[in-house]
Amino acid sequence: MNQTVKNWLGAGALIIASSLMTGAVMHAGSSMQQPGMETPAPVVPAGLVDLTQAAESSVNSVVYIKVTVAGTTQKVTVQDPFSDFFDFFGFGGRQQPQQREYKSPDQHASGSGVIISQDGYIVTNNHVVGQADEITVTLNDNREFKGRIIGCDSSTDLALIKIDAKNLPAIPIGNSDDLKLGQWVLAVGNPFNLTSTVTAGIVSAKARSLGANGVESFIQTDAAINSGNSGGALVNEKGELVGINAMLYSQTGSYSGYGFAIPTTIMNKVVDDLKVYGIVQRAVLGVQGQDVSIYLDTEKSRGNDVDLGTVNGVYVNSVTDASAAEEAGLQKGDVITKFGGKEVHKMSELQEKIAQYRPGDQVDVVFMRDKKSHTKKLTLRNSQGNTKVLKEVDLDQLGVSMKELASNVKSQLGLNYGLSVSAIRKGKMMSAGVQKGTIILMVNEKKMQSVSDWEEAVTTANQSSDRTLWIKAMTPSGLKRSYVVDLNE
Repeated sequence: MNQTVKNWLGAGALIIASSLMTGAVMHAGSSMQQPGMETPAPVVPAGLVDLTQAAESSVNSVVYIKVTVAGTTQKVTVQDPFSDFFDFFGFGGRQQPQQREYKSPDQHASGSGVIISQDGYIVTNNHVVGQADEITVTLNDNREFKGRIIGCDSSTDLALIKIDAKNLPAIPIGNSDDLKLGQWVLAVGNPFNLTSTVTAGIVSAKARSLGANGVESFIQTDAAINSGNSGGALVNEKGELVGINAMLYSQTGSYSGYGFAIPTTIMNKVVDDLKVYGIVQRAVLGVQGQDVSIYLDTEKSRGNDVDLGTVNGVYVNSVTDASAAEEAGLQKGDVITKFGGKEVHKMSELQEKIAQYRPGDQVDVVFMRDKKSHTKKLTLRNSQGNTKVLKEVDLDQLGVSMKELASNVKSQLGLNYGLSVSAIRKGKMMSAGVQKGTIILMVNEKKMQSVSDWEEAVTTANQSSDRTLWIKAMTPSGLKRSYVVDLNE
């Protein structure tokens, strides 16, 4: 039985464990040109779109990204296999087990990126570079640079990196809101490590939601997108960037007609925030809801005949306490039909509109209640319920260094995950009672299996409403401990 899978597009073992490239390379047939004959210029019939100029210009703005995730070093207990043999024949006592260091191999993967400024800013996907210890960027002219991460945002799966270069061929950025169904687009990237590849198709749908990211409103296209296209460009017929290729939807793990890109309406705001703040300043409306069409279908299946006065919009299931929505008077059962002066037909469109604003921005929201339309002006807030600028958490404030738990310690304590506090100094963790050698098992109900898990848990907590780390831990002797760390200054 084939199981439908959503496949991230970064090539290599980090994203897709199995090889996706099968079959043979086929050579296209060609006709012989007689000596002295000139090749006629291509003729574009009336009504068709010539994509050659868009392809030739955009391919120079798309880069090939190689990432390396360094292997981890662990101490393992090794017993000399001949010690029992020599002990049996009386050649000496049993040798004690020895501690040796073992380093797992480095992991490598690749993807794509798009140059958005002449001074070296490049947009790509978070899942391409988010865990990278080393980033190598190769331009279309084969120049190679080391890349550094400016910021990553897992909620939108976007990342911003930088290379030290000038006068780069930055791509012009278009407005993804202007895209129309059936409009021609190009997907430019490096599938299967085949650099500088261009495929063409149309916009198949807009504002798609797949449940893959916290914030998503994908552009769907039938331009061929495969493993390695992650972070590449979706380009309109003018050669303007309208999306960042991110996902494919397939039963086989490779292209089968469905590709998805993050629209520039979301990308622009994320990039600006990462440049200025290092972290996305995400506005929160404060409602949980669903597409009106889904709500009506559900009620119909229950035998209920519901009339909301509209068949489009976002049905409000609940309103968060002390949120912008509650302050504006929204209630359960309302239907949001416009946000910021733009019509909203489904939840993914509302997410896309909210993602373009920052906490503190004032926005008009139009909603239906009892089949009557109402308009309210509200002030958007952040996830902590205020309009302050969120700052990137400084891990140094916590005052700890972490390392993965050694395999022999896991065996002794009956654990299959955990991090060890390898060093500690004055800071929030020491104030909470954490000591050197403490084994961190879970943070905010998430198992700690790697140092990156710890960093991600701290970052997530920093952006939450209570900014607190709830830590489950254990002493090296096996006693259970718990700690509470307040990230507020």
